[in-house]
Amino acid sequence: MLDAFAKVVSQADARGEYLSSGQLDALSAMVADGNKRMDTVNRITSSSSTIVADAARSLFAEQPQLIAPGGNAYTSRRMAACLRDMEIILRYITYAIFSGDGSVLDDRCLNGLRETYLALGTPGASVATGVQKMKEAALAIANDTNGITRGDCSALMSEVSGYFDRAASAVG
Repeated sequence: MLDAFAKVVSQADARGEYLSSGQLDALSAMVADGNKRMDTVNRITSSSSTIVADAARSLFAEQPQLIAPGGNAYTSRRMAACLRDMEIILRYITYAIFSGDGSVLDDRCLNGLRETYLALGTPGASVATGVQKMKEAALAIANDTNGITRGDCSALMSEVSGYFDRAASAVG
């Protein structure tokens, strides 16, 4: 896993080049928005159990067949596995937000997840819907302007949204 800084340096080193002014500007902007990034991660992390529980509740209300006898989340063991997986996906999304690099999400969480779900008979589209519901909740929490660093967070929120979309498309 490389953070945004190590990734840029590694790429420049592989090409035998100095960092470009555009790369330096992008890294400088990331540093300038560091408090916003940490506020976002802190808010999502501190609300993670609520985000996951609310997303699952909404998913099961829309797709009750998942919790009906024979459904993929039927029985407390399967329900717990579903909630655990949603929690893991959310946790790796927060790592990606904090580092400014989605490779940790891909490498440690998403690679092979679709194949695992297929092998287990887990409906990927339902998992993707659950991830989208977590995205909605996380963005609502992260976009709340009370008690956080002020400023334009649109680029960061777009980045956060992209990590959730990446996770949803990887499992769906």
